[in-house]
Amino acid sequence: MERTPLGFLLVAAGGFLGAVVRHGVDVAVGGPTGFGTLVVNAVGSFALGLLISRSTATRTRLFVGTGALSSFTTYSTFVADAVALGGLSGTGYVAASYAIGLAAALAGLLVGGRS
Repeated sequence: MERTPLGFLLVAAGGFLGAVVRHGVDVAVGGPTGFGTLVVNAVGSFALGLLISRSTATRTRLFVGTGALSSFTTYSTFVADAVALGGLSGTGYVAASYAIGLAAALAGLLVGGRS
């Protein structure tokens, strides 16, 4: 891991970009509680799998993986959405989120040529 001022700036810039895109997806998708979060977490899981299988550059991984994708996907919103849905719906949302996230990450690894 690069522990330099440039490394920190790459993470910060990626984090800014990921957060802005995440908000844009939420605005664009709208829909029921949790749907936007499910979309970004699935897309982010796929992208992270692809990044891990394709990129060996530390700076790319810092900017895209640690910065952009970590702020694009979100665990805290995922939990809040599950609680807001409540009971059986919340439980189904958690199960679907984990299943879709794992499948998307595997798909990203496979598309990237790593299994």
